[in-house]
Amino acid sequence: MSLWASNANALLLLVFVGLGILGHNPAITISALIILLVQQTPLLKYAPMLEKYGVQLGILLLMLGVLAPLITGKVQAPQILALFTSWKTIAAILVGILVAWLGGRGVQLMQLNPPVVTGLMIGTIIGVAFFRGVPVGPLIAAGILSLFL
Repeated sequence: MSLWASNANALLLLVFVGLGILGHNPAITISALIILLVQQTPLLKYAPMLEKYGVQLGILLLMLGVLAPLITGKVQAPQILALFTSWKTIAAILVGILVAWLGGRGVQLMQLNPPVVTGLMIGTIIGVAFFRGVPVGPLIAAGILSLFL
């Protein structure tokens, strides 16, 4: 990577840090700072591994957080059995299927078209910073974008 491209990427990461701070979103701020640290240190040699496994690791951590209520007692067996008796929970299951499918398409698009990721990240950061969004949007946004492309 040329010095110019490296500096431009570092500048973009600093913009992400600023947006994270402005939007009071530590996830964006910390993520951008970690990537900037990796870029500016000998840790850069691990960037391909981070790129290859980062999304899967993030999904794993997200699933751990989502499934944790099963072991903390916040979700009881009768509640699980009642899932199929309410139209709201059946709708939730169907929406979950749709979102998982879109996320899968999004991961595929992001792997095949890395420049799109920057646009998705900028949109996600704006959504998080200024519209109280949550930074899980890039996969779903990429999935929706894949439908248009």
